[in-house]
Amino acid sequence: MRILIELLNWLRIAISPLLVGVLMGGLVYLKKGDDGLVPGMVITAIGGIVGVLWATKIWKKQGTTNFISRNDASPDLDKKQSEN
Repeated sequence: MRILIELLNWLRIAISPLLVGVLMGGLVYLKKGDDGLVPGMVITAIGGIVGVLWATKIWKKQGTTNFISRNDASPDLDKKQSEN
């Protein structure tokens, strides 16, 4: 079960740069028309590759669950709840 959670968190990390690549590639395509198809696809592929490499590096270094939980944590809100 733990490996499934790690894989899902790995996917969450890898998707972020991929979405940035898709957005940038789409903008290139929209700006240049058919001439922008190949550069747009290359930008999207670079985003995907960066996402895979980054997520794998995080998985090996500290674990994806630790990374995601640290980023999703909100200590400021936790302090406000404990004060009430």
